[in-house]
Amino acid sequence: MFPGKAQIAAAVLLAALAGCRASPEGPAGAAGLSEAGYATPPAVTLATPAASGVVLSGEAAPSAEVRLAPPAGDPLTVRADAAGRWRLELPRAREARIFGVSAESGGRRVQAQGYLLVGPRGQTAVLRAGAGALRLDRGSGSRIAAVDFDADGGALVSGWAAAGTDVAIRLDGRSAGEARADADGRFSFAIPRLSGGPHRIEATGVAFIDEIMLDSSPAAPLADWPLRSQLTRQGLRADWLTPGGGVQSTVLAG
Repeated sequence: MFPGKAQIAAAVLLAALAGCRASPEGPAGAAGLSEAGYATPPAVTLATPAASGVVLSGEAAPSAEVRLAPPAGDPLTVRADAAGRWRLELPRAREARIFGVSAESGGRRVQAQGYLLVGPRGQTAVLRAGAGALRLDRGSGSRIAAVDFDADGGALVSGWAAAGTDVAIRLDGRSAGEARADADGRFSFAIPRLSGGPHRIEATGVAFIDEIMLDSSPAAPLADWPLRSQLTRQGLRADWLTPGGGVQSTVLAG
């Protein structure tokens, strides 16, 4: 899903974006890596709105230095406490921002899974190449949290529901199938072929019905920057370079 074509410019831009390579181990694999003698990868686990921006919370190795690095400019750093918890207040900005997240402990630096996207309204998610975004803020109230797609028509709808319950998905008024929410209350549903253009995606679960009107037109090439974003009626759309040099589009609903 979401295969990408290599671009010469991508190699330069992704090298500048610290944390550009998605770790094969997500946040759930941190304990296993630590026990095996590997450095524990950091993770951003929650985004909370604040008066001046958004407060990011996460996990890392105990006392590790966590770094959020943008494509250009100085990185932001914070020290995890003895239990491996960290907290960083990110000032508000007019445009969406993308960060590579990494941590250094014992002289070893390890990258977090994917990229961190923070929108101008506090919309926050972990972007994952070839997979759906992990939404970290719940302020919008939307049950459909995000839709990811690429130029080849692969798409994935993700959102929230009661843990262990089924969510029915409809595409343009027709049944597309069902997804089951996991123990954390997250669900995802793959759409193998989504044509470019306008679509209506509906999700129906226990005590909720939600929908998003989506324009899945393919993204234009990203010539000189790894992120292009815009606020639409559907939410925040971000077109971003994957580590393989392709372009993936993510719409954060709400």
